[in-house]
Amino acid sequence: MSQLYYYARRTVVSILLIFAIATFLFFAFRFMPGDYATLLLQQGASPEQVAKVRQMWGLDQPLYVQYFKWLGNMAQGNAGMSRQFNEPVLEVVLPALRNSLIVALPGVLVAFVLGSLYGALMGSRPNSLLEKYGIIPPNVVGTTPDFFIGILLLTVFSAWLGWFPSGSIASVDTLTSTSGWGIYLTSDFWYHYTLPFLTVVIKYMYYPTLVMRGSVVEVRNQEFATYQRLLGLGKWRRFRHIMKHASLPVVTVLPAVTATSISGLVLIEIVFNWPGIGQLLLTSVFARDTPVIQFMFLLIAAWIVIGNFIVDIAYTIIDPRITIEGE
Repeated sequence: MSQLYYYARRTVVSILLIFAIATFLFFAFRFMPGDYATLLLQQGASPEQVAKVRQMWGLDQPLYVQYFKWLGNMAQGNAGMSRQFNEPVLEVVLPALRNSLIVALPGVLVAFVLGSLYGALMGSRPNSLLEKYGIIPPNVVGTTPDFFIGILLLTVFSAWLGWFPSGSIASVDTLTSTSGWGIYLTSDFWYHYTLPFLTVVIKYMYYPTLVMRGSVVEVRNQEFATYQRLLGLGKWRRFRHIMKHASLPVVTVLPAVTATSISGLVLIEIVFNWPGIGQLLLTSVFARDTPVIQFMFLLIAAWIVIGNFIVDIAYTIIDPRITIEGE
């Protein structure tokens, strides 16, 4: 199987999977109790507004027509109107998603880099104190609720030491004088950003640390490692080779953990009053904002699918033991 054919096949499979998830979400929300048209509008909407929504989304037509109408609207970026904000769903979700991604993605990536290094050091030192007792800190952090880590950081660095602000994305002055992407370029934003970022890093170091440690323990005595040792390769060079071969399980869990961090940011964002997708999802559930909830579910599912697609492609690059023909 050629590499190009493999990549094309994985692309088609990923697109079909996203299509299947979108189809499931369509029917799941259509079969919810009540009139779907009223779920798309604010309470007290006039009959004229209800009729307009029915026409826009084809709700006065057979279900299969509604389905293709919904797909067409989604393809055009029309996800409906938010019930609680009375604005297009994209205008509501995208800023919140941007605020969450700027915390979650860098935080998880840094956590995976640091956690992988720490786990590899533990796994490559058999019978050492680091291997025996180094597992305790990540286990303690991993079993600690993420919101408690955030509260602890706020207590120490905000309440006691006064080094960082207690929450929000920026000060009121910055928010009123700057808008859009300009907020992220201010020093005030990074001042507020530090504690939420550290919370994500500390919380999600747990996964790569344990996975990398177990993988290195499994890999360190394989034939290639013994051969490199007999060749007289330096300790750090052998360490890099072992990390490369042991990194596949870590790469595998990266998309899932990233998606979990985005969808699980609710409590962290509440602790730091961070205007992200987690906080938006919580308020949307309470407000029964169906268009926003449906669109966010689709975004999170698409992220998991795309992340796994990237992992499948990265497999063929990271580990030379994996071949396209062996797929």
